Amino acid sequence: MKYRKRPIEASQWKKNGDHPKDACEYIPVEEGAGLALTEGKVVRYYRDPSLNGQLECPHCGRKSHDHGWIDTLEGGHTVCPGDWIITGIKGEYYPCKHSIFMLTYERVT
Repeated sequence: MKYRKRPIEASQWKKNGDHPKDACEYIPVEEGAGLALTEGKVVRYYRDPSLNGQLECPHCGRKSHDHGWIDTLEGGHTVCPGDWIITGIKGEYYPCKHSIFMLTYERVT
């Protein structure tokens, strides 16, 4: 027998504020410095005090500071630019690498 996954909601993440439910806002920062984007509610800023933010990610080669962080039911996960954020059947969020997403899901209309 063969089985197919049920339709899911997903959006591709490229930078802070990309997820439709992040609800980021621009806030004023120091005078003359312009505006800053608040942290996302789904995908947060990547933080690891033990790592230099300029280190390259072993998965995508981009700087650590270009990444996001998402809390899942299994714990926290790093989100690389280009990863898909999937909304699970219980409303939870989790990241999926682009190559795996393309092999696993097809767009429905």
